[in-house]
Amino acid sequence: MTRHLIATALLLVMTAAAAAPTVQYISDRLELPLRSGQSLQHRILRMLPSGTSLEVLQTSKGTGYSQVRTQNGTVGWVLTRFLMQTPSARKRLTAAEQKIAKLEIEDARLKKRGIALGSRASTQARRLARLEQDKQTLAAEIERIRRVAGSSLALDRENKDLKAQTLAQGRELQALHQENEMLKDRSKRDWFLAGAGVLFTGLLLGLILPRLRLRRRGSWGSF
Repeated sequence: MTRHLIATALLLVMTAAAAAPTVQYISDRLELPLRSGQSLQHRILRMLPSGTSLEVLQTSKGTGYSQVRTQNGTVGWVLTRFLMQTPSARKRLTAAEQKIAKLEIEDARLKKRGIALGSRASTQARRLARLEQDKQTLAAEIERIRRVAGSSLALDRENKDLKAQTLAQGRELQALHQENEMLKDRSKRDWFLAGAGVLFTGLLLGLILPRLRLRRRGSWGSF
C-alpha cells in the first residue's frame, strides 16, 4: 500500500513538472526548424538559430517533439533532443566576453579613481601640514597679542565703566530736568489759579459792595 502511494505521488510530481511551462534554448546546432506539427512532414514555420530562447508548453515522449513558443508569440514544434536547459556555448561565450569587457572597463575606472584618490590624498596631506603650520603661527600671534593688549583691555574695561557711569548720570540729569519742568508747569498753574482767584474775588466784591452801600443809605434814610 505504501509503495503504491509513493509511486502515485512520484507520477503526479513528474506529470506536473512536464505540464509546467519552462524556458529552454536551442542547442549549439546552427539552425532548428520550427514545424507546425510533430513530424518531418509538417510545414516549417521558421528556422530558429542556435541560442534562441523558447518557452516549452508541452513535451511528447512518443514523437520526440516539444511544443514551444518564441519570444514574438509564434507557437510550433521542435525536436526535443535539440533543446537544453542552459543557453548555447556561443551565447554563453558572448555573455562572458561582454562581462569581461565590462569588468575591464570597471577595472580601468577603479584604477583611474585610485590614482585620482592618491593624488587627492597627497594634496590633502600637504594642505593639512600647511594648515597645522598656520595654526601654530596664529597661536603664537594670539599669545603675543594677549601679552601686549593686557593693559589695553584693562583701559577698555575702565572706559566702558566710565561710559556706563556717564550714561547713568545723563539719565539722572534728564530725570531732574523733567522734574524741574513739571515744577515750573505746576508753579505757573498755581500762579494762574491764584490770579484767577484774586480776579474772581475782585469781581465778587465789585458786585456786593455797591449793594451794601445802597442798603446802608436806605437804612439811614428811614431814621
